[in-house]
Amino acid sequence: MSVAAGVGGTAVGAEADLSKTAGGLTVYIGAVPAEIVKGLGTHSAEPPMHGRIPKGPHEYHLVAAIFDAATGERVSDAAVTAEVSGLGLSGSKQRLEPMQIAGTTTYGGFVNLPGFDLYTVKVSVQRGGATPVVLQFKYDHRR
Repeated sequence: MSVAAGVGGTAVGAEADLSKTAGGLTVYIGAVPAEIVKGLGTHSAEPPMHGRIPKGPHEYHLVAAIFDAATGERVSDAAVTAEVSGLGLSGSKQRLEPMQIAGTTTYGGFVNLPGFDLYTVKVSVQRGGATPVVLQFKYDHRR
């Protein structure tokens, strides 16, 4: 799983827009082919990651590392969702689940990227009763 945790350097496609700061938060996103994490639930006593083993050639594991922009401390108490959509299309929204990687919290979930496209990824981060912070990324999956 550590390969998916290296959010900045392991993303597939052009890495043009993988970090943003807004609303007091800095968020880094990345995606790796689900093939990389598929086997984690099949050979251990742990349940499959995010409750399922993804099927299909276009499944990717989307991760988001979230930090307090002022202090640099990792955020581990948020409700995080992501909406991924292709160019000119509406996307589906899903919850990104907290994951413990090397003693830190990162949020992740499986998404389907069915074609070579420039995707919009909207990440919503809500802490407590505060208004959610929404950050919009461009993810280039055309290569």
